[in-house]
Amino acid sequence: MQEFVVLVDQNDQQIGVEEKLSAHRQGLLHRAFSIFLFNPEGRMLIHQRALHKYHSGGLWTNACCSHPRPGEEVADAAKRRLQEELGISCALEKQFSFIYKVHLVEDGLYEHEFDHVFFGRFDGPIPFNQSEVAAVEWVDLETLTQDLAARPERYTYWFAVAFENVLKHAQAFTQRP
Repeated sequence: MQEFVVLVDQNDQQIGVEEKLSAHRQGLLHRAFSIFLFNPEGRMLIHQRALHKYHSGGLWTNACCSHPRPGEEVADAAKRRLQEELGISCALEKQFSFIYKVHLVEDGLYEHEFDHVFFGRFDGPIPFNQSEVAAVEWVDLETLTQDLAARPERYTYWFAVAFENVLKHAQAFTQRP
């Protein structure tokens, strides 16, 4: 089944749709989302992408990320993919957006995305979809910060780019009322 992404301008205004792999081959700016989950202890969920993924297989990244379908609201797409990839659901709050572009040399693809970033809180088992995810781990932010600096090659590009802004928002988000 072909998947399509929503092409956008620098202001996240839709300018068209394109087949997903074609958009990634051409480096076209398209709408995406990333989800960062925290448990009650303030640790962040990261996952290792399944080894057979069409790009960045085996790398560690945030809880979930993907693209909304044409006509689908970003928040609805985020909830859908969280269920499809990790087998869970929780309330999500949009925190910020950013644009990034990277050439994934090993795969010959580009990631050029207008990325909407959501945070959520979750505490429970994660019955992840093994066709999407190889492993999951809860990590404290200090350890993750150190590992990302020491071994950036273990992580996806978009995770590394978003992480600094995630840290700015995470303290207020993870504090208990």
